[in-house]
Amino acid sequence: MTHDPLSRRGFLLGSGALAVAGLSGCASTPIQPVPVAVVAPPVDTSAYAMIYGAKPDEPYPLPPIPYQKIPGRFLRQVVQDPTGEAPGTLVVDTGGHFLYLTMEGGQAMRYGVGLGRAGFAWAGRGRIQYKREWPRWTPPDEMVARQPELAPYGVGTGGMEPGLKNPLGARALYIFQNGQDTLYRIHGSPEWWTIGKSVSSGCVRMINQDVVDLYNRVPGGTTIVVTDLSAPAQVVTAPSQAVFY
Repeated sequence: MTHDPLSRRGFLLGSGALAVAGLSGCASTPIQPVPVAVVAPPVDTSAYAMIYGAKPDEPYPLPPIPYQKIPGRFLRQVVQDPTGEAPGTLVVDTGGHFLYLTMEGGQAMRYGVGLGRAGFAWAGRGRIQYKREWPRWTPPDEMVARQPELAPYGVGTGGMEPGLKNPLGARALYIFQNGQDTLYRIHGSPEWWTIGKSVSSGCVRMINQDVVDLYNRVPGGTTIVVTDLSAPAQVVTAPSQAVFY
């Protein structure tokens, strides 16, 4: 049996809900109908093997992600846009642990994210001032004070070299507000098991394969909104002494 490559590509782009097919019958006499079970077709997740497969072409080759171990709602997919923002806007939903890139036609590309303490410390509207591939990581002084073993990477040292163990992962997007660095980042992480969870440190962490995809879709200057979509009226300002990545 052959597979239609176009339909498979549609899945790769994250098509939304699948149609549920049911069986129906007809009768020539008015007898009591026999209930027929409606069975949803199995979801084809084989495309995720490519989406989350190894990326040997990266400067630091990315290993494959065991996507089967991640709840399906946190895998990259196109959904109906719940944000109400203009197309091309990034929205971090801290309540749902999702990041949305809004699109035309009322849809959005949705990614699962992990959030650390810093990920809940700021909310509001800003912009992606710039982006970096395989960035260096410089922990702030406050973090070095708590974890002295990080001193070799602190301010003035040039930071940690890029690579698979770097906390910023394969890509980082740097968020500014009113021309000032919020010290709030969207970044990759090798710790795929933290996606959809609240962890001890970091800002907005993504699967490395997902942050590479997002990086390629989002230009510098993109508007970003950080909020809790379940409580959109709650806005928290950035602390004066941030401890973000």
